[in-house]
Amino acid sequence: MSNRRYFGTDGIRGRVGQGAMTPDFMLRLGWAVGEHLRHTSGRSKVVIGKDTRLSGYLFESALEAGFASAGIDVLLVGPMPTPAIAYLTSTFRAQVGVVVSASHNPHYDNGIKLFGANGRKLPDADELAIEAALDQPMTCVAPEAVGRARRIVDAGGRYVEFCKSTYRSPAALHGLRVAVDCGNGATYHVAGDVLRELGAQVTELAVRPDGFNINQGCGATDLALLQRTVQEQQLDLGIAFDGDGDRCMMVTRSGQVVDGDQLVYVIASSRKARKKLRGPVVGTLMTNLGVEQALNQQGIDFIRAKVGDRYVMEQLVAHDGLIGGESSGHVICLDRTSTGDGIVTALQALAVIMNSGRSLEELIEPLHLYPQLLVNVRLDAGDAAAIMADPAVQAAKQAVEQALGTAGRVLLRPSGTEPVIRVMVEGEDGAQVKQHAESIADAVRQASAG
Repeated sequence: MSNRRYFGTDGIRGRVGQGAMTPDFMLRLGWAVGEHLRHTSGRSKVVIGKDTRLSGYLFESALEAGFASAGIDVLLVGPMPTPAIAYLTSTFRAQVGVVVSASHNPHYDNGIKLFGANGRKLPDADELAIEAALDQPMTCVAPEAVGRARRIVDAGGRYVEFCKSTYRSPAALHGLRVAVDCGNGATYHVAGDVLRELGAQVTELAVRPDGFNINQGCGATDLALLQRTVQEQQLDLGIAFDGDGDRCMMVTRSGQVVDGDQLVYVIASSRKARKKLRGPVVGTLMTNLGVEQALNQQGIDFIRAKVGDRYVMEQLVAHDGLIGGESSGHVICLDRTSTGDGIVTALQALAVIMNSGRSLEELIEPLHLYPQLLVNVRLDAGDAAAIMADPAVQAAKQAVEQALGTAGRVLLRPSGTEPVIRVMVEGEDGAQVKQHAESIADAVRQASAG
């Protein structure tokens, strides 16, 4: 990714009004993607969706104009989850799907994600070609060749029906009492309908987006509201999505958090028991060591990819696997859909609960997770790669690795979406893990300060 100027591990992202997050850039980006399509696919169409940030109106319009100037037709679907755009791109036979979203970031950030005709993230080669096109002077096709735009009014209903089709349990959700926290994001108008139509009793949280409250004290990145609601109302479980709906986190009736690692374990174990699992399960460098050990004990192969759902997908495809994910709640079930989908992930876990007759607590009980701590060190200045290579940082890292031996892991990596170096330490003793993580984080801070 080092030779890229705009695309990171998950599209383009930044603060609104700065860098690439300007109307001018979005206009040129729409044109550049359109030019790439025009030269590779001829007359094409794209689907544009967004989350609930106020700036989505701004960038949606600019992208539409850019595509039209390149002769590309545009289908506008409004606020929709990122995985819904992946599905709609495929079902409308569009060449590209565009999502205007900064996922779990605050409202003042925004971003762009691109999907190909197969409903999967756009390949690296296409992103590099688009970056090259951005260097060219912007032009406009002949007046009679300008792209058309139309709004799709039933996109939400289409996606609800698709999500329901991925729930393949003979037992409906009748009697299940769940809370659903939509993070005031893109799932606010679809997630509750999916669960209700499958028979669940649903308490909805954070479903009143105002353009600013996305991911604010709610959703998959802040589970306190969901935990409190589940416990106070004595519900069976809680489900949370992030701002663009590709992450899922769950909460047991007692308020225990169930993250993406645990959901991968629950889903993969069930598939294995029913002889429906193919290939290895794919995690990332961040996946808890306990997950790997628990899956191996069931005879399930486990491999690690670089952090980022696009890399999990690459490894699943390369090894003909079906199930993979990240602790953050990105879970991919290729036997159900083409990308990470929070609602689909939740439905797969609910299907295991209904089929087995066991609670979420009981399903995760055999999984013994190692204490793991992630410390995010924000960089005020300096190059992340240079800071991580600093001799003092490396010495701190090696000292911790030596102390842990084979009973733990250390991971030091730059974020692909923000100016942060992530320090992860995992081991058998929680207090030691905390001490070790802070020692490395302190070394990173000192190196960053110069």
